[in-house]
Amino acid sequence: MAGRFRVVVRRLTGEPMVIENEPHLRDGTPMPTLYWLVDPEVTDQISVLESTGGVHRYELLISPEEIEAIHDRYAARRRSAVSLHEGPQPSGGVGGTRRGLKCLHAHVANYLAGHDDAVGALVVSEIHVPPMILVAT
Repeated sequence: MAGRFRVVVRRLTGEPMVIENEPHLRDGTPMPTLYWLVDPEVTDQISVLESTGGVHRYELLISPEEIEAIHDRYAARRRSAVSLHEGPQPSGGVGGTRRGLKCLHAHVANYLAGHDDAVGALVVSEIHVPPMILVAT
């Protein structure tokens, strides 16, 4: 395994939905994605949205200032989790980007993990998310 993680959201039936990655892989390589959506059903639904122009559509629905604030909060959470301070550090916000939207999956993972993410909230309002439980924050 390249990096450590923990399950932070599970389906009520026990299957993992979202994992939280450590900010660095075991070899010290920065990991740009703090929260990762691992539920195949939810992932597939979001992939359909992305393949039909969803990233651009959501970018038009949410102000650039709010998107920037989401990235800033995400980056701050990841920085606070860093334990390896020597060498390259992870950068960027949700999905490793600094501006705009890149990955709806990462925004949904962030939102399902209990964080304020207007993009993730909008996506979740358009898809089916099975009953879940927040394991840890």
